[in-house]
Amino acid sequence: MTEIDVALIDATVTVNAGLSNEKNILDHVSLELAAGDFVSVLGSNGAGKSTLFNVIAGTLPLTGGEIHLGGINVTHLSETERTKYLSRVFQDPKLGTAPRMTVAENLLLAERRGQRRRLRNRNLTKAKLAEYGQLTAKMGNGLDSRLSMATGDLSGGQRQALSFLMATQSQPKVLLLDEHTAALDPKTSAQLMQITDQSIKAANLTALMITHDLTDALEYGNRLLIIADGKVALDVSGAVKNKLTVTDLLTYFNRY
Repeated sequence: MTEIDVALIDATVTVNAGLSNEKNILDHVSLELAAGDFVSVLGSNGAGKSTLFNVIAGTLPLTGGEIHLGGINVTHLSETERTKYLSRVFQDPKLGTAPRMTVAENLLLAERRGQRRRLRNRNLTKAKLAEYGQLTAKMGNGLDSRLSMATGDLSGGQRQALSFLMATQSQPKVLLLDEHTAALDPKTSAQLMQITDQSIKAANLTALMITHDLTDALEYGNRLLIIADGKVALDVSGAVKNKLTVTDLLTYFNRY
């Protein structure tokens, strides 16, 4: 039996309930993601992409329906409680890291996700620093030589790379990538996307990635969703996805 890491069952978010302008910004969405699915999520502004991510992460409550992560009903769990099952990387490199803490301290904080977070310098042993040096060296952007630097002093690309490392360090059941390369220059964005793909495959993570880059949506992942008017307007995978072109996606956007 296929393991399901994400399940939305009739998930609905209604705003202005009972008023003339009542609207479902997430409209009775039922969706399943199998373990290891890497799903690109496309949609125009206001289509419901961020709402989808927010209800999965627990920052926005459902009006109706259920959400299951790793087979557990998390519908009524808080955002903090859901960090046991998922991690999220945001578009803004400033989010997801503590600016006054060093790179190594941020990594130690992420390593202890869901545990008591008492950090002291003695926790950063030579062995631990060596481990983090090897981890950050994989990013290929000099982050490994800045372990003792305050995170707020990093470049945007380095800080976003750190955010990604922190999000994947504990190998969560579900990884939410919220336009995580959009604020980066083309070279840095391409580099992070390659590392993202390699990391997801190596750890068999289940990931959803909001992107406006149609080329990335086609190149990466095994599945593609288009969200429109709070609904899943298109859901393709495998050979069907592989045959799609940028022109095809633009045609879908014009249709919705």
